Amino acid sequence: MSLYRVTPTNRELFFGEDEIIVSKTDEKGRILYANDVFVRVSGYSENELVGAPHSILRHPDMPRCVFWLLWETIANGEEIFAYVKNMAKTGDFYWVFAHVTPSYDENGRISGYHSNRRAPTREAVNKADALYGQLLAVENQHEDRKQGMHAGIAMMLDLLKQNNVTYGEFVFSL
Repeated sequence: MSLYRVTPTNRELFFGEDEIIVSKTDEKGRILYANDVFVRVSGYSENELVGAPHSILRHPDMPRCVFWLLWETIANGEEIFAYVKNMAKTGDFYWVFAHVTPSYDENGRISGYHSNRRAPTREAVNKADALYGQLLAVENQHEDRKQGMHAGIAMMLDLLKQNNVTYGEFVFSL
């Protein structure tokens, strides 16, 4: 399967409030299952999605530190909620409110991940977008991508500490 080089547009896609985007991945984040809503909104065919890394949808406006937090959380066997700006095959973008949980094999080991994504409120999108813009600006101040990500993580953790909230409490306050 080839991954496409997609150029972002400034066009936003929407999906229904009553629709849920569902995907399942293996432990490395390769897509094993994509429901019809996921296929339609992403613009990729099911064949293009299955086997591809979930990062095929990564929009360049998303700070790396948010994905670091997501992966750290689910790899530790915990669920996470997050607002994510995804990019469709066309370059158009769409926002989701994601709930990601680990899946386990018969021996109790993490074997993959399951994600349900709903349409977020416009108010939450505006707040998340503003925060992500700040985090991305901090990340982009560093030539070294890893240093930039760590600077974004530090900023995010400092924000949580200042507000005396967990990440989960923060997300649900948006």
